[in-house]
Formats: sequence, structure tokens, C-alpha cells
Amino acid sequence: MVKKLFMIAALCAVTAPAFASDAARAAAKQVIELKDGSTLYVFKDGKMSMENKYGRSMRMKPGHVMETKDGQKIMMHGDEVMRLDSLLQEGHQGN
Repeated sequence: MVKKLFMIAALCAVTAPAFASDAARAAAKQVIELKDGSTLYVFKDGKMSMENKYGRSMRMKPGHVMETKDGQKIMMHGDEVMRLDSLLQEGHQGN
């Protein structure tokens, strides 16, 4: 019984970041997958924010160069950590 509960908890923990990013994906103009497993969100105003491979928003310095999965280079413009963090939290709350 304990093993079943542990398995359910583990599966929920793995799928939570996928649900959390739905609100962020809806708010972004463009979503770009990066080579290191991170996700770059480009908002309508041209500013960007980054989500690490674990589903958490992360701070990036403007001008930092990132590489997409297909090998293109993108330079960071803006650092909208709080915007993305609130969108990710919104996804966790189910709003």
C-alpha cells in the first residue's frame, strides 16, 4: 500500500511542471526549447524569461547567449523572472 502511494506521489511530482507551464505558454508569443533542456519564453513586448528543465523560472543576464535545440544562437533581452514565476505559480494553483 505504501509503495502504491509513493508511486502516485512520484508520478504527480513529475507531471506537475508540465501543467504549470501551460499558463506561461499561453501568455508567451513564442516558446523556444533550448539545448540544455531549458525553455525560453518570448513575450509580446519582446522581453524574455527562462524556465529551467525542472520547471522553475531562472534569472539570466541581458545579453547572455543561449543555444536552441537546432543550434541557433539567441541573445537574452530583458529578464522577466517575476512575470514567468507568477505564470508558473498560476499553473500550479489551477487558475
